[in-house]
Amino acid sequence: MIFNICFVILSSLIMALSKEKKAQIIKGSRIHEADTGSPEVQIAILTESIAKLSEHLKTHKNDNHSRRGLLQMVNKRRRLIAYLKKKDEDRYNQLIEKLELSK
Repeated sequence: MIFNICFVILSSLIMALSKEKKAQIIKGSRIHEADTGSPEVQIAILTESIAKLSEHLKTHKNDNHSRRGLLQMVNKRRRLIAYLKKKDEDRYNQLIEKLELSK
């Protein structure tokens, strides 16, 4: 019983982005000094989370709850990318090139 609780806590710590990693992503993607919520920052954070969760799902194939979360993140990122493309195509192209995403 205690092992299961410890495993759940440990796995949740491993799957979430650390504060330092998130700050590093924000610093690399922000438009201005105080930027934390622009579409570029949100897309960059989601891209990192998607990559991390995809790795988790390669080893835990039956983790359907995490798979649902992954699909939600992918769809949110897709909507943000579409919004950015509609609003400012130059910023969209820069982001796609920087994050090495397909169009």
